[in-house]
Amino acid sequence: MAENPVLIEREDGLAILTLNRPDAYNAIDGATIETLLDALIECDEDASVRAVMITGTGKAFCAGGNLKAMKAAAEEVGSGGPFLKKLTVSVHGAIATITRMEKPVIAAVNGPAGGFGFSLALACDLVLASENAVFTMAYTKAGLSPDGGSSFFLPRIVGPKRAYDMMVNNEVLSPGEAKDLGIVNSIMPADSFAEEARAYCARLANGPTRAFGAAKRLVASSLESSMETQMEHERRAIAESAGTEDFKEGVAAFVEKRVPDFRGE
Repeated sequence: MAENPVLIEREDGLAILTLNRPDAYNAIDGATIETLLDALIECDEDASVRAVMITGTGKAFCAGGNLKAMKAAAEEVGSGGPFLKKLTVSVHGAIATITRMEKPVIAAVNGPAGGFGFSLALACDLVLASENAVFTMAYTKAGLSPDGGSSFFLPRIVGPKRAYDMMVNNEVLSPGEAKDLGIVNSIMPADSFAEEARAYCARLANGPTRAFGAAKRLVASSLESSMETQMEHERRAIAESAGTEDFKEGVAAFVEKRVPDFRGE
């Protein structure tokens, strides 16, 4: 295992979390997911962090779970169930923290994303893909059912029947195919991916963070609200946004015909 399974870098309001098990294609084990969860909670709690980028070292974004560890646990006790019940506590905590965090969380998928790697990308607010990226569910290929929030997010993005097809047939999606399905937001050249993805995320880190958070909550509530309920959510959110310092700065910049200097306040 790498000494630091998740690298953490901060730069002007942007936190970059890098999965760092390149020899294992950044597959998730207990130490990695616990470290990722700790880092996400730290980002959630730290007001100076205004956007989070998640990426991977080496050739892969994240190849999924550590099947060798699952196999060893199953051989020891006769079932992989206890191992996975423990592991998924941290997995689900990480996904929930991404989903409920006010700041935008961006997956910068530098290479293959399979199993949990695909689930992690689905949970993020935005997905940037290198031309070298591919996406596949992969869970049932190992005799496992989908996890990591994928059964929540994927049907909402591609529809129930398409999602189920992807879960049972483990289709490998190119970046273009994933973009056509609404999974990927932007595709970037492989040779400049790290720089372009960082620049994209840095722009969000310099934006009106509280307005971004309100937009994130509104998108999340829209699929479960009536029109009238959703508009009430909008009414309260826009009124709250109008009480922020960033609103004052945005209006002043508009009147003065300059670029706003948002502070996330």
